[in-house]
Amino acid sequence: MDAITIKNLNKTYKDFSLQDISFSVPKGSVMGFVGENGAGKTTTIRHLMGFIRPQQGISKIFNRNSFYDAAYIQENVGYLPGEISFLDNNMTGSAFIQFMVQIKGNVPKDRLNYLVNYFEFDTSIKIKRMSKGTKQKLGLIIAFMQNPSVLILDEPTSGLDPIMQNKFIELLKKEKLEGKTIFMSSHIFEEIENVCDRVLMIKDGRFVTSQNIEDLRNNLQNHYTITFSNT
Repeated sequence: MDAITIKNLNKTYKDFSLQDISFSVPKGSVMGFVGENGAGKTTTIRHLMGFIRPQQGISKIFNRNSFYDAAYIQENVGYLPGEISFLDNNMTGSAFIQFMVQIKGNVPKDRLNYLVNYFEFDTSIKIKRMSKGTKQKLGLIIAFMQNPSVLILDEPTSGLDPIMQNKFIELLKKEKLEGKTIFMSSHIFEEIENVCDRVLMIKDGRFVTSQNIEDLRNNLQNHYTITFSNT
């Protein structure tokens, strides 16, 4: 059974377009979404979360239409946007977390405390004084705190230092073992190869390929010898 589905998705802007994107993510699997900056990863994810109405095609999570059931999806999916924005930069991390707890509801207190400690996040700092990496930690805590069955993460390690990047990967491995469905975008292959089952590649708004991670890793390790004639 597929937890995430996109079929024949098209969206045209003035200088960019998604062109007939189709893929699915089976329940309990981890899919890496790879492409250069500007390839269309964030636009695809925003369709999945119901923020954008497609011109053609359809996107679904939990077998619900992403656009028409956007409120349900946004309430129940663990989502980390590529660019984290805050309503009030004068809020402390603690105040913002509690604000999101009220919106989301059903957030286990022990789960929340675990994530705050795991990411070594100082909840007393005001958002306006946070570094990019600290804001990224806050975004990750919000995405994971509900213990959701589906996680959609857009460039999740952006701004994190190497130690926190490794801790994030370890958390993903744990979530994978618990049967979560994870869809994670990145433009760095090494970031996802240790946790993903498959990798979906996109370039200039077009689907390129979807491969098993082991097959892709083996292909990248191929070596070729070129010999030039002396004549």
